Amino acid sequence: MDKRVANADAAIAKLFDGATILVGGFGTCGIPENLIAAARRKGTKNLTCVSNNAGTTDFGLGLLLQTHQIRKMIASYVGENKLFEQQVLSGEVEVELNPQGTLAERMRTGGAGIPAFYTPTGVGTMIAEGKEVREFNGRKYILERWLRGDFAFIKAWKGDRWGNLIYRKTTRNFNPVMATAADYVIAEVEELVDLGSLSPDGVHTPGIFVDAIFQGTKYEKRIEKRTVRKRA
Repeated sequence: MDKRVANADAAIAKLFDGATILVGGFGTCGIPENLIAAARRKGTKNLTCVSNNAGTTDFGLGLLLQTHQIRKMIASYVGENKLFEQQVLSGEVEVELNPQGTLAERMRTGGAGIPAFYTPTGVGTMIAEGKEVREFNGRKYILERWLRGDFAFIKAWKGDRWGNLIYRKTTRNFNPVMATAADYVIAEVEELVDLGSLSPDGVHTPGIFVDAIFQGTKYEKRIEKRTVRKRA
């Protein structure tokens, strides 16, 4: 039951070329900084990365774009990364855009063992092209398939050696749903605590979903766009 590993490099030892990775975070909030850096060091190629966005030019998944390790991005928003834009327009990186709620639900159903679902989001748009459309109660819906990964890179605030996780505020974002939808789930935490330190009622991701856990270091926690009031 002890799922602790020494560090991020040890945690991704099984990562292979061509893998699909679910990467937690929203913008640069709650991203697995240590695991992304470790994947860059390992040099794993032809990755499909599933994340809300592609990071920024020099942070988050942008670090893997710099080294041309990403073959495909499945995301809902990619507007903050000029490098990603350049690679998509040049044909170097494939992109599959999903409405944000659809992306989350595809992973939730992937974790729940539900292979497909109907949603009204995207009907009559490019999102619906090539997909089955059905009408329920006078409204049209498109069929979306579940989404699962070979790996999930998760960032949490606290965790124990069994893999139980607690996220802090908005850093929860996509992390919990991704933790249910991958074959091998790796969690990096800011604080690795003793068993019994986490209230059972406060656990967001039960350890049953987590395969490896380690305490991360040197978090930058960058702010994508800092907005402040002018001084009086």
